[in-house]
Amino acid sequence: MKGAFYTGEYRNLFKEFGYGEKEIEQKLENAYKTIFYGPEDEKFYHELGDDMGYFEDTGNFDARTEGMSYAMMMCVQKDWKKEFDRVWKFSKTYMWMEDGKNSGYFAWSVQPDGTKNSYGPAPDGEEYYAMALFFASNRWGDGEGIYNYSKEARAILHECVHKGENGTQGDPMWEPSNKLIKFIPNCDFSDPSYHLPHFYELFALWANEEDREFWKEAATASREYLKKSCHPVTGLAPEYAHYDGRPYMKDNRERYFSDAYRVPANLGLDYEWFAADEWESECADKIQIFFCETVKGRNDMVYELDGTILEEKALHPVAIIATNAEASLASQGKYQKECVDLFWNTPLRKGDRRYYDNCLYLFALLALSGNYRIWK
Repeated sequence: MKGAFYTGEYRNLFKEFGYGEKEIEQKLENAYKTIFYGPEDEKFYHELGDDMGYFEDTGNFDARTEGMSYAMMMCVQKDWKKEFDRVWKFSKTYMWMEDGKNSGYFAWSVQPDGTKNSYGPAPDGEEYYAMALFFASNRWGDGEGIYNYSKEARAILHECVHKGENGTQGDPMWEPSNKLIKFIPNCDFSDPSYHLPHFYELFALWANEEDREFWKEAATASREYLKKSCHPVTGLAPEYAHYDGRPYMKDNRERYFSDAYRVPANLGLDYEWFAADEWESECADKIQIFFCETVKGRNDMVYELDGTILEEKALHPVAIIATNAEASLASQGKYQKECVDLFWNTPLRKGDRRYYDNCLYLFALLALSGNYRIWK
């Protein structure tokens, strides 16, 4: 099988599993409408002034580079340039850091009025910013200033790779010795859910020419890293892991918990776009077997990587359902449809914790309907 990057064809699993085209389109439309323009207690996109906007983490009452960059990816996939530009301007105005050791990076958390909560960055934000900006450039064309999207994307990636070189202050976001993304720049471990080889393949085409080989190698390194960090039986990944794949045994980060839910989704999308490694199908199958057989009926808990159920409820149960469904893009097993059907019949989450769940929900809707696309 060749991925969508080569064929230009994106699977619509909802349609393959019997759902009608109009109801699929309506479900996607409704999710966008709720998240961006729904009632106050359901949406989490907010406009600020005449030309800015932000995604609020409704559980923590802040705006995070994670959600801001997600919002931009959602907007470019939807062809919403106005909203994209609003979120990007907020990011550059309030989150981007002009000086200090993290200059050129984005502060990972700010208050809704733009006041920084931290001067530290989170690499998952930078990689999503860069990818969304490249897609915006390819879909809409580059503009002036901060709206010269491809220039901004290349500048972000340059900092991620070269920070700290030649006596400059700060740390890169990818470890130079092994090409693996870090959890934060000044640490020596990673977060498996940050690994997006399907993005790095595209960075290898569009980043500064001198860095393209780096990104090609990063894509390969990330796929190999996921093999080491995902459990050989359950397929589950820890929240954080060392560079050799061993779980990071502090602060309960060795468990299958919130960050880690993104791994099945990333496996699904990487396989859909590039189909570069059949291991991704095998791992997706293991994850779906775990949730549909091993812990069936208790798929909203916290787990050890070996599948041991911990008597603690998951903080983001809808995210688990959404990403297990998105894994069906890689899975070849018997539970693809069961996971997709469960997701289809699960509504958007309501309440204070809706932000993370519903971000992953919308990405799963895009991917499973064939609408999470590479804009060349």
